[in-house]
Amino acid sequence: MTEPDIPPAETLSADRAATMRMCAVTRVVRPVAELIRFVAGPDGSVVPDIRSKLPGRGVWVSNSRATLEQAMRRKVFARALKVGVTCPAHLAEQVERLLKQDALQMLAIANKAGAVVTGFDKIEGMKGAIAVLVQAWDGSLAERRRLQGYLRGRGADRADPPVVQGFAADELALSLGRQHVIHAALRSQEASSAFLARALRLDEFRVGDPAAPGGSAPDAVPAEALDFSRS
Repeated sequence: MTEPDIPPAETLSADRAATMRMCAVTRVVRPVAELIRFVAGPDGSVVPDIRSKLPGRGVWVSNSRATLEQAMRRKVFARALKVGVTCPAHLAEQVERLLKQDALQMLAIANKAGAVVTGFDKIEGMKGAIAVLVQAWDGSLAERRRLQGYLRGRGADRADPPVVQGFAADELALSLGRQHVIHAALRSQEASSAFLARALRLDEFRVGDPAAPGGSAPDAVPAEALDFSRS
C-alpha cells in the first residue's frame, strides 16, 4: 500500500478526511492521531504539521522521536515528498517543542473556560469528578504523591484521575498566568479532554512508539516527568 499521487491542491483536504495513514518509516497503517504529518516548506525545508493544516503533499511518520530520527537518517522525506528538501538537524527538538506548545495552549484554553483549579488545598477541596491532575515534574515528589493519594477515586466513574507530569513549574505558571504552579486539576470539560489528548501525544513522542516495546527517546526527561499513570 502506498500513498496515492494526489495533486498538491487536493492533498490537504484528503489528509483532513483520512482517519488512517501509513507511516513512511515503518510502513504500518495507523490512525492519524498516532502519526505526525510533515510537508515541504517554502524554503525547501521539512516542516512539521502537527495539526495537519498546512497545504501540499504530506508525509506521515509515527508519533515517536526514535522513528522520526530514522526517517531523517534514511532520507525518507526527500523520497516521499518527491522534491528536493533539506531536513533540519534539530527537527526532533522542533517537533517536541511544538507538541509541548500545543498542549500548554490547550491548558490555557481550559483555564479560560474555568476548568482549572490550582493549589494543593483548593484541589483537595474540589467537588465533582477530576478529569486530569497536572503536577510539575520539578515539584516535591513527596507532595505530588501525597496529593495523588488524596485524590484516589476522584476521577470519572470513581477511578483515579489521570496524572500528567510532563511540564515544569515555570511552564505551567506561564500557561495559566500565575506566578507559581506545582499542582493543577481540571474539571470534566471538553477543553480538559483536549488537553489530556495533547499531553499524551507529547509523552508518546518522548518515550517512543507504543508499537515498539522498550523503545525510548535519547535525552529523555526524568521518568517521573512522564508519569501518566492513574496512581
